[in-house]
Amino acid sequence: MSVPFSVLDLAPVVSGSTSGQALRNTLDLARHAERLGFHRYWLAEHHAMPGIASSATAVLIGQVAAATATMRVGSGGVMLPNHAPMVVAEQFGTLEALYPGRIDLGLGRAPGTDQATALALRRSPEALSVDDFPEQVVELRGYFGADSKVTPAAGNEPPVWLLGSSGYSARLAGLLGLPFAFAHHFSAQNTVPALNLYRESFRPGALDEPYSMIGVSVMAADTDEKAREMAQPQALAFLRLRRGAPGPLPSPAETAAYPYTALDRQMIDSRLADQVIGGPETVRTQLDALIERTGVDEMMVVTQVFDHADRLRSYDILADLYKESFAPSPA
Repeated sequence: MSVPFSVLDLAPVVSGSTSGQALRNTLDLARHAERLGFHRYWLAEHHAMPGIASSATAVLIGQVAAATATMRVGSGGVMLPNHAPMVVAEQFGTLEALYPGRIDLGLGRAPGTDQATALALRRSPEALSVDDFPEQVVELRGYFGADSKVTPAAGNEPPVWLLGSSGYSARLAGLLGLPFAFAHHFSAQNTVPALNLYRESFRPGALDEPYSMIGVSVMAADTDEKAREMAQPQALAFLRLRRGAPGPLPSPAETAAYPYTALDRQMIDSRLADQVIGGPETVRTQLDALIERTGVDEMMVVTQVFDHADRLRSYDILADLYKESFAPSPA
Protein backbone atom coordinates (compact mmCIF):
# COMPACT_ATOMS: atom_id res chain seq x y z
CA MET A 1 0.00 0.00 0.00
CA SER A 2 1.67 3.18 -1.18
CA VAL A 3 1.33 6.27 1.02
CA PRO A 4 4.05 8.75 2.00
CA PHE A 5 5.85 8.07 5.27
CA SER A 6 7.05 10.83 7.60
CA VAL A 7 8.81 11.16 10.97
CA LEU A 8 7.58 12.56 14.28
CA ASP A 9 10.38 13.31 16.74
CA LEU A 10 10.18 14.29 20.42
CA ALA A 11 13.99 14.51 20.79
CA PRO A 12 14.00 11.84 23.52
CA VAL A 13 16.41 12.32 26.42
CA VAL A 14 17.55 8.90 27.61
CA SER A 15 18.70 7.91 31.08
CA GLY A 16 22.35 8.80 31.64
CA SER A 17 22.48 11.22 28.71
CA THR A 18 21.75 14.93 28.17
CA SER A 19 19.41 17.24 26.29
CA GLY A 20 22.34 18.30 24.13
CA GLN A 21 22.91 14.74 22.98
CA ALA A 22 19.18 14.31 22.36
CA LEU A 23 19.19 17.35 20.08
CA ARG A 24 22.27 16.14 18.22
CA ASN A 25 20.51 12.80 17.76
CA THR A 26 17.55 14.67 16.26
CA LEU A 27 19.77 16.31 13.66
CA ASP A 28 21.39 12.96 12.87
CA LEU A 29 18.03 11.24 12.50
CA ALA A 30 16.70 14.06 10.30
CA ARG A 31 19.63 13.75 7.90
CA HIS A 32 19.20 9.97 7.91
CA ALA A 33 15.46 10.23 7.25
CA GLU A 34 16.05 12.58 4.34
CA ARG A 35 18.57 10.17 2.78
CA LEU A 36 16.01 7.37 3.09
CA GLY A 37 13.28 9.44 1.42
CA PHE A 38 10.87 10.25 4.28
CA HIS A 39 8.44 12.97 3.21
CA ARG A 40 8.42 15.30 6.23
CA TYR A 41 9.97 15.60 9.68
CA TRP A 42 7.92 17.09 12.51
CA LEU A 43 8.93 18.11 16.03
CA ALA A 44 6.49 18.05 18.96
CA GLU A 45 6.05 20.75 21.60
CA HIS A 46 6.10 19.53 25.21
CA HIS A 47 7.18 21.40 28.34
CA ALA A 48 8.71 20.49 31.71
CA MET A 49 9.24 16.90 30.57
CA PRO A 50 12.68 15.51 31.54
CA GLY A 51 12.53 12.96 28.71
CA ILE A 52 11.64 15.37 25.87
CA ALA A 53 14.00 18.05 24.51
CA SER A 54 11.83 19.51 21.72
CA SER A 55 10.17 22.25 23.81
CA ALA A 56 11.61 25.17 21.78
CA THR A 57 9.94 23.74 18.71
CA ALA A 58 10.40 26.62 16.25
CA VAL A 59 14.12 26.88 17.12
CA LEU A 60 14.62 23.17 16.55
CA ILE A 61 12.68 23.23 13.28
CA GLY A 62 15.11 25.87 12.01
CA GLN A 63 18.07 23.70 12.95
CA VAL A 64 16.60 20.61 11.26
CA ALA A 65 15.73 22.58 8.13
CA ALA A 66 19.28 23.93 7.99
CA ALA A 67 20.71 20.42 8.39
CA THR A 68 18.60 19.03 5.51
CA ALA A 69 17.90 20.12 1.95
CA THR A 70 14.73 18.59 0.51
CA MET A 71 12.53 17.14 3.25
CA ARG A 72 9.61 19.15 4.63
CA VAL A 73 10.10 20.18 8.28
CA GLY A 74 7.46 21.34 10.72
CA SER A 75 5.64 21.22 14.02
CA GLY A 76 3.68 18.27 15.26
CA GLY A 77 2.63 20.48 16.76
CA VAL A 78 2.78 23.97 18.16
CA MET A 79 0.29 24.14 21.05
CA LEU A 80 -1.37 27.37 20.01
CA PRO A 81 -3.05 28.28 23.34
CA ASN A 82 0.47 28.50 24.86
CA HIS A 83 1.46 31.34 22.52
CA ALA A 84 0.35 34.67 21.14
CA PRO A 85 -0.76 33.91 17.55
CA MET A 86 1.24 36.85 16.22
CA VAL A 87 4.46 35.42 17.71
CA VAL A 88 3.80 32.04 16.08
CA ALA A 89 3.15 33.83 12.77
CA GLU A 90 6.46 35.69 13.05
CA GLN A 91 8.36 32.50 13.88
CA PHE A 92 6.90 30.41 11.09
CA GLY A 93 6.90 33.28 8.61
CA THR A 94 10.63 33.53 9.30
CA LEU A 95 11.09 29.80 8.76
CA GLU A 96 9.07 29.85 5.53
CA ALA A 97 11.03 32.85 4.25
CA LEU A 98 14.31 31.05 4.96
CA TYR A 99 13.21 27.63 3.66
CA PRO A 100 10.44 28.35 1.13
CA GLY A 101 8.18 25.43 0.35
CA ARG A 102 9.62 23.21 3.06
CA ILE A 103 7.89 24.32 6.30
CA ASP A 104 4.68 22.95 7.88
CA LEU A 105 2.78 24.55 10.76
CA GLY A 106 0.89 21.91 12.70
CA LEU A 107 -1.33 23.33 15.47
CA GLY A 108 -2.76 21.67 18.56
CA ARG A 109 -5.08 23.00 21.25
CA ALA A 110 -3.80 21.01 24.26
CA PRO A 111 -1.18 22.55 26.57
CA GLY A 112 1.38 19.77 26.08
CA THR A 113 2.17 19.99 29.79
CA ASP A 114 0.64 20.26 33.26
CA GLN A 115 -1.54 23.19 34.32
CA ALA A 116 1.13 24.85 36.46
CA THR A 117 3.59 24.88 33.56
CA ALA A 118 0.86 26.08 31.21
CA LEU A 119 0.25 29.00 33.56
CA ALA A 120 3.96 29.84 33.52
CA LEU A 121 3.92 29.78 29.71
CA ARG A 122 0.78 31.86 29.27
CA ARG A 123 1.28 34.24 32.22
CA SER A 124 -2.45 34.54 32.94
CA PRO A 125 -5.14 32.16 34.26
CA GLU A 126 -7.58 33.72 31.80
CA ALA A 127 -5.48 32.38 28.92
CA LEU A 128 -5.72 28.74 30.01
CA SER A 129 -8.98 27.93 28.21
CA VAL A 130 -8.84 26.13 24.88
CA ASP A 131 -12.35 27.25 23.97
CA ASP A 132 -11.10 30.08 21.77
CA PHE A 133 -8.87 27.82 19.68
CA PRO A 134 -10.88 28.34 16.44
CA GLU A 135 -10.58 32.12 16.80
CA GLN A 136 -6.85 31.78 17.50
CA VAL A 137 -6.37 29.73 14.32
CA VAL A 138 -8.21 32.32 12.22
CA GLU A 139 -6.26 35.17 13.84
CA LEU A 140 -2.95 33.39 13.24
CA ARG A 141 -3.69 32.74 9.57
CA GLY A 142 -4.66 36.38 9.10
CA TYR A 143 -1.14 37.51 9.98
CA PHE A 144 0.18 35.65 6.92
CA GLY A 145 -2.03 37.62 4.51
CA ALA A 146 -0.47 39.75 1.78
CA ASP A 147 -1.87 42.92 3.38
CA SER A 148 -0.62 42.01 6.87
CA LYS A 149 1.82 44.36 8.59
CA VAL A 150 3.42 41.46 10.46
CA THR A 151 6.84 40.92 8.89
CA PRO A 152 8.09 38.39 7.86
CA ALA A 153 4.79 36.54 8.22
CA ALA A 154 3.08 38.58 5.48
CA GLY A 155 3.10 36.55 2.28
CA ASN A 156 4.98 33.66 3.90
CA GLU A 157 2.25 31.31 5.10
CA PRO A 158 3.32 27.67 5.37
CA PRO A 159 0.68 24.95 5.06
CA VAL A 160 -1.35 24.94 8.29
CA TRP A 161 -2.43 21.59 9.74
CA LEU A 162 -4.72 20.89 12.68
CA LEU A 163 -3.71 18.11 15.06
CA GLY A 164 -5.99 16.21 17.37
CA SER A 165 -6.76 13.15 19.46
CA SER A 166 -10.55 13.53 19.46
CA GLY A 167 -13.32 14.81 17.23
CA TYR A 168 -12.97 18.51 18.09
CA SER A 169 -10.02 19.39 15.86
CA ALA A 170 -11.17 16.83 13.26
CA ARG A 171 -14.40 18.74 12.75
CA LEU A 172 -12.67 22.13 12.84
CA ALA A 173 -10.07 21.03 10.27
CA GLY A 174 -12.88 19.85 8.01
CA LEU A 175 -14.87 23.07 8.34
CA LEU A 176 -11.77 25.17 7.60
CA GLY A 177 -10.65 22.98 4.70
CA LEU A 178 -7.28 22.22 6.32
CA PRO A 179 -5.24 19.00 6.40
CA PHE A 180 -5.70 16.95 9.58
CA ALA A 181 -3.26 14.82 11.59
CA PHE A 182 -4.60 12.43 14.22
CA ALA A 183 -2.59 11.15 17.20
CA HIS A 184 -3.26 7.43 16.77
CA HIS A 185 -0.17 6.71 18.88
CA PHE A 186 -1.95 7.78 22.07
CA SER A 187 -5.64 7.72 21.18
CA ALA A 188 -6.05 4.68 18.95
CA GLN A 189 -9.67 4.02 19.85
CA ASN A 190 -10.69 7.45 18.50
CA THR A 191 -8.80 7.25 15.21
CA VAL A 192 -11.44 6.00 12.79
CA PRO A 193 -14.33 8.04 14.28
CA ALA A 194 -12.24 11.23 14.14
CA LEU A 195 -11.14 10.61 10.56
CA ASN A 196 -14.71 9.91 9.51
CA LEU A 197 -15.84 13.13 11.19
CA TYR A 198 -13.09 15.08 9.41
CA ARG A 199 -14.12 13.76 6.00
CA GLU A 200 -17.83 14.30 6.65
CA SER A 201 -17.22 17.87 7.87
CA PHE A 202 -14.83 18.86 5.08
CA ARG A 203 -15.50 22.02 3.13
CA PRO A 204 -13.04 23.28 0.48
CA GLY A 205 -10.67 25.86 1.92
CA ALA A 206 -6.89 25.73 1.87
CA LEU A 207 -7.44 22.30 0.29
CA ASP A 208 -9.96 21.24 -2.33
CA GLU A 209 -10.12 17.70 -0.92
CA PRO A 210 -9.54 16.28 2.59
CA TYR A 211 -6.03 15.10 3.42
CA SER A 212 -5.40 13.06 6.56
CA MET A 213 -2.37 11.68 8.33
CA ILE A 214 -2.01 9.61 11.50
CA GLY A 215 0.85 9.44 13.97
CA VAL A 216 1.82 5.82 14.70
CA SER A 217 4.27 4.41 17.23
CA VAL A 218 6.51 1.91 15.43
CA MET A 219 9.38 -0.18 16.76
CA ALA A 220 10.84 -2.20 13.89
CA ALA A 221 13.80 -4.54 14.31
CA ASP A 222 15.34 -7.53 12.58
CA THR A 223 13.29 -9.90 14.77
CA ASP A 224 10.03 -9.72 16.71
CA GLU A 225 11.91 -10.48 19.93
CA LYS A 226 14.36 -7.60 19.45
CA ALA A 227 11.51 -5.19 18.70
CA ARG A 228 9.63 -6.23 21.86
CA GLU A 229 12.77 -5.59 23.90
CA MET A 230 13.18 -2.15 22.30
CA ALA A 231 9.57 -1.25 23.16
CA GLN A 232 9.81 -1.86 26.91
CA PRO A 233 11.62 1.34 28.04
CA GLN A 234 9.09 3.68 26.42
CA ALA A 235 6.28 1.63 28.00
CA LEU A 236 7.83 2.20 31.42
CA ALA A 237 8.29 5.90 30.63
CA PHE A 238 4.57 6.09 29.81
CA LEU A 239 3.69 4.33 33.07
CA ARG A 240 5.73 6.83 35.07
CA LEU A 241 4.16 9.72 33.19
CA ARG A 242 0.67 8.44 34.01
CA ARG A 243 1.70 8.37 37.67
CA GLY A 244 2.86 11.98 37.60
CA ALA A 245 6.57 11.15 37.69
CA PRO A 246 7.94 11.77 34.17
CA GLY A 247 11.63 11.20 33.62
CA PRO A 248 14.22 10.39 30.97
CA LEU A 249 13.64 7.35 28.77
CA PRO A 250 14.86 4.50 31.02
CA SER A 251 17.61 2.09 30.06
CA PRO A 252 16.90 -1.57 29.30
CA ALA A 253 18.55 -2.55 32.61
CA GLU A 254 16.43 -0.03 34.53
CA THR A 255 13.35 -1.30 32.74
CA ALA A 256 14.07 -4.95 33.56
CA ALA A 257 14.69 -4.15 37.24
CA TYR A 258 11.49 -2.14 37.76
CA PRO A 259 9.10 -3.72 40.33
CA TYR A 260 5.98 -3.99 38.16
CA THR A 261 2.62 -4.72 39.76
CA ALA A 262 -0.13 -6.66 38.02
CA LEU A 263 -1.90 -3.35 37.29
CA ASP A 264 1.33 -1.96 35.84
CA ARG A 265 1.56 -4.92 33.47
CA GLN A 266 -2.04 -4.45 32.43
CA MET A 267 -1.47 -0.76 31.63
CA ILE A 268 1.69 -1.55 29.68
CA ASP A 269 0.04 -4.35 27.70
CA SER A 270 -2.80 -1.98 26.79
CA ARG A 271 -0.30 0.67 25.72
CA LEU A 272 1.76 -1.72 23.57
CA ALA A 273 -1.34 -3.21 21.91
CA ASP A 274 -1.88 0.05 20.01
CA GLN A 275 1.69 0.16 18.70
CA VAL A 276 3.35 -1.52 15.73
CA ILE A 277 6.15 -3.67 17.14
CA GLY A 278 8.02 -6.46 15.40
CA GLY A 279 10.33 -7.71 12.73
CA PRO A 280 9.87 -6.72 9.07
CA GLU A 281 7.07 -9.17 8.24
CA THR A 282 5.09 -8.31 11.39
CA VAL A 283 5.49 -4.57 10.86
CA ARG A 284 4.42 -4.73 7.21
CA THR A 285 1.32 -6.77 8.05
CA GLN A 286 0.24 -4.44 10.87
CA LEU A 287 0.89 -1.22 8.97
CA ASP A 288 -0.87 -2.45 5.84
CA ALA A 289 -3.91 -3.31 7.93
CA LEU A 290 -3.85 0.09 9.63
CA ILE A 291 -3.56 1.98 6.33
CA GLU A 292 -6.46 0.00 4.90
CA ARG A 293 -8.64 0.42 8.00
CA THR A 294 -8.11 4.18 8.30
CA GLY A 295 -7.82 5.16 4.63
CA VAL A 296 -5.21 7.78 5.50
CA ASP A 297 -3.21 9.68 2.92
CA GLU A 298 0.04 9.62 4.91
CA MET A 299 1.68 7.86 7.87
CA MET A 300 3.84 9.69 10.44
CA VAL A 301 6.02 7.37 12.50
CA VAL A 302 7.35 8.03 16.00
CA THR A 303 10.00 5.65 17.37
CA GLN A 304 10.94 6.11 21.03
CA VAL A 305 13.72 3.66 21.86
CA PHE A 306 16.72 3.88 24.17
CA ASP A 307 19.51 3.19 21.68
CA HIS A 308 19.87 5.76 18.90
CA ALA A 309 21.30 3.10 16.56
CA ASP A 310 18.14 1.03 17.09
CA ARG A 311 16.04 4.05 16.18
CA LEU A 312 17.97 4.58 12.94
CA ARG A 313 17.64 0.88 12.12
CA SER A 314 13.88 0.97 12.68
CA TYR A 315 13.50 3.70 10.05
CA ASP A 316 15.83 1.77 7.71
CA ILE A 317 13.49 -1.23 7.91
CA LEU A 318 10.44 0.91 7.16
CA ALA A 319 12.09 2.44 4.11
CA ASP A 320 13.07 -1.01 2.88
CA LEU A 321 9.57 -2.43 3.45
CA TYR A 322 7.82 0.41 1.60
CA LYS A 323 10.26 1.14 -1.22
CA GLU A 324 7.32 2.16 -3.42
CA SER A 325 6.54 5.04 -1.04
CA PHE A 326 10.02 6.52 -0.79
CA ALA A 327 12.06 8.81 -3.00
CA PRO A 328 15.55 8.69 -1.47
CA SER A 329 17.51 11.94 -1.49
CA PRO A 330 20.46 12.05 -3.88
CA ALA A 331 22.44 13.92 -1.21
